Amino acid sequence: MTELRHRGATGSDPALQPPSEDKGSDSEAKVDKDGLSDSEAKVDSGVPEVPVPPDDTPEVLNKALSGLSSRWKNWWVRGILTLAMISFFFFIIYLGPMVLMMIVLCVQIKCFQEIITIGYSVYHSYHLPWFRTLSWYFLLCVNYFFYGETVTDYFFTLVQREEPLRILSKYHRFISFALYLTGFCMFVLSLVKKHYRLQFYMFGWTHVTLLIVVTQSHLIIHNLFEGMIWFIVPISCVICNDIMAYMFGFFFGRTPLIKLSPKKTWEGFIGGLFATIVFGIMLSYVMAGYRYFVCPVEFNNDSNSFQVDCEPSDLFQLQDYALPSVLESVTGWTTVRLYPFQIHSIALSSFASIVGPFGGFFASGFKRAFKIKDFANTIPGHGGIMDRFDCQYLMATFVNVYIASFIRGPNPSKVIQQLLALRPDQQLHIFNSLKAHLIEKGLLPALEEAAA
Repeated sequence: MTELRHRGATGSDPALQPPSEDKGSDSEAKVDKDGLSDSEAKVDSGVPEVPVPPDDTPEVLNKALSGLSSRWKNWWVRGILTLAMISFFFFIIYLGPMVLMMIVLCVQIKCFQEIITIGYSVYHSYHLPWFRTLSWYFLLCVNYFFYGETVTDYFFTLVQREEPLRILSKYHRFISFALYLTGFCMFVLSLVKKHYRLQFYMFGWTHVTLLIVVTQSHLIIHNLFEGMIWFIVPISCVICNDIMAYMFGFFFGRTPLIKLSPKKTWEGFIGGLFATIVFGIMLSYVMAGYRYFVCPVEFNNDSNSFQVDCEPSDLFQLQDYALPSVLESVTGWTTVRLYPFQIHSIALSSFASIVGPFGGFFASGFKRAFKIKDFANTIPGHGGIMDRFDCQYLMATFVNVYIASFIRGPNPSKVIQQLLALRPDQQLHIFNSLKAHLIEKGLLPALEEAAA
């Protein structure tokens, strides 16, 4: 973008020159409809604008809402499409974890396409060689690496049983590196003298997009395998916060929250926070009672299928908690029965409401940099898929870190799977070492007496 500004500044166009000091106050006082001052607009005037996509609101909605003001028309369009998306979300949950995995992959590809398309729309006049081809090639390489790691980690028994999969698993990282190295060499060979800087800009554009979109979606898949509740509750909290912040801001909003998003208000932010925490506690209580939601997704060797069945851990067992004296005097209760997961849901809901919106603010800053309203026009009233998932990716990282830090412990089944893949002499060595350790700790005699 700096290169474009320098090129634009070489001309004599006064609109590209910085404003004089005596006119600074006047330019700062003028603000356009997007919240940009004239001085900001002049500074960014060297950035090519992305063509604005046409309004694709269904004709039936346009006719039904033709008598309403634009504000209320947008409210109804967003509301109707939100209900449709929530219904679709419930439907794919019903279809099971493997369908959810495929949906996550589809959403990832669409988000990547929307961001790459913006880069192509801005700089297409330069006719950069191989830009889009290499972008999609790198997407393929990164997905091969991440999904290969996931399959090897969670479906180790299946991989070891099938010879082709076992070979791919053994050399997976080498193959992934070789694929990426091929793309890297193709990029170097595509460099053109007059476009060096711009080509490296777009190389960085592609890799940052991969970091934001693909890496985060991979973490979503990992959260899903820990149990669908770790997938559904965080995503639902972000959705709830988005809806409730919009509702509170629409009806009660008066105080602007942040300049990047002029329509965001403190009233919507605070209202969304409390509504999301309550929603998270209630949703967690409902879901924690079902094994379908709380059990990890595992591969069953006997049935050759994926299953969601287990004995729920203590995290999903009702327990009594003593209430603080303040709450006890108000409610008259001395204890309350909760699932421990409900306490964790407060942390998830709080993050979704306080830090999660910054993913949206980041996306708003990105869109304002290129003078666009939405990433695409895939969903009428909502914009593109990336507009709906800008907060979800940040949430996915937090959930994955939270599980690794506070929830996940050693997994005996994975350890056994790895032991069974060793050579017999290695297994025997580990057996003797473990036996000596248990005898030293005084545990093995106790186990033998119990067996007798």
